[in-house]
Amino acid sequence: MRRAPSVVRRVLRALGDEPPPVVDPEPPEVSPDLVPLLRELGTALLDSGRSVTDVEDDLEAVARRSGASTVGTLVLPTGVFVRVSTAGGTVADFAAAAASGLNLDQIGALTTLVRRLRTTDVPLADARAELRAIVERPPRFGAVLTVVGHGLLTVGFGLVLNPTARLLPVYLVLGILVGALRWLGTRWPTLATALPVVAAFVVTLLAIDVVHPWLGDDPLSVLVPPLVSFLPGSVLTVAAIELTSNQIVAGASRLVYGVAQLLLLVFGVVAGAAVAGPLVAAPAADQLGWWAPWVGILAVGLGQMYFASSPRGSLPWVLLVLLGAYAAQLVGALAAAPLAGFVGALVIAPLAALVERTPHGPPAAVTTLPAFWLLVPGALSLLGLSDLVNGGPEAAQEIANAVVAVFGIALGTLVGSAVTRDAGRVTRTLFTS
Repeated sequence: MRRAPSVVRRVLRALGDEPPPVVDPEPPEVSPDLVPLLRELGTALLDSGRSVTDVEDDLEAVARRSGASTVGTLVLPTGVFVRVSTAGGTVADFAAAAASGLNLDQIGALTTLVRRLRTTDVPLADARAELRAIVERPPRFGAVLTVVGHGLLTVGFGLVLNPTARLLPVYLVLGILVGALRWLGTRWPTLATALPVVAAFVVTLLAIDVVHPWLGDDPLSVLVPPLVSFLPGSVLTVAAIELTSNQIVAGASRLVYGVAQLLLLVFGVVAGAAVAGPLVAAPAADQLGWWAPWVGILAVGLGQMYFASSPRGSLPWVLLVLLGAYAAQLVGALAAAPLAGFVGALVIAPLAALVERTPHGPPAAVTTLPAFWLLVPGALSLLGLSDLVNGGPEAAQEIANAVVAVFGIALGTLVGSAVTRDAGRVTRTLFTS
């Protein structure tokens, strides 16, 4: 409490106008389920791939909606710390993120729950039970469809990155093989730890010893599509967003993690090349027409539905955002190659927000994450780092292009999200005035 100087207080007392003492208000009563809910909600949001800034905003908004007046949060990519002042004292709690990742169906349900908690009065005990059910929810599709979905995803990225007709069966087989390894990794923790290295090693062996002698194609062009699901494109993008938002610790740690994932993949490529032989360059084969990448986007959306377990009824909306992001990326590339990722990311947030506002549209996170995969910032990094295996002279330039692409995507995401928020605020003001 701030006190007036003694002379002033004597004068005010003599005049009878001394102001009443300032009493700090008592902290409000809050539900005992609030802090455990915030803890569990924070770790679930981290597992969904959200940035620490977004997680903090959601937790503080939910706490205020639940009646808490003083809330403190400290969110890192590996855990969340929550402190709430209550009538009975200060309650604090901490939990580490599971780092297991959530599928798109879980992310959609989690986003819907957070929106309800921010805008309506939901019993917190019921919200905790619903949150636990979401986290424990199994994938929509079984093992076979999940593995086949990874094969379709690989074919789709193959059509986008290198649309060669004779490589389509190769993409499908390698994609199914890597999908099977990923499925085994979810049930065998030891394999899951080394899975990027194992997958890259196996794909490199097959690309050099089988695909190159059989079809004569460049092994590097065969490597990337089956390994796209390991590329930390979204992690690197979120890291760049956090760094540009002054979240230095979170951004730096994510950046190191993303680079480590790339290095694991490259180590697998190096090991495979050491066993099978060098990555010999080959002449580019005749590619399919202009329509091939657009068909590839349809295959990416369908593969995502099975592999990443998209929510029911979300496939048309996911395809709409994928097509819009890819078209914007092409427009940006016409102006300048470094602008491709920026322009592509620029339209993702507004388009996903428009989809979310439709009567049956899924949450924006469901359509945003697959669109980020299309931008594939990590693919350039893998190509550049893999070229180092053979001492390629343009490897450094490719790595620099990948860094520019990552930060371009991050900047486009920030600008697109800001424009979406401002447009929504203006729209609400117009309709409420």
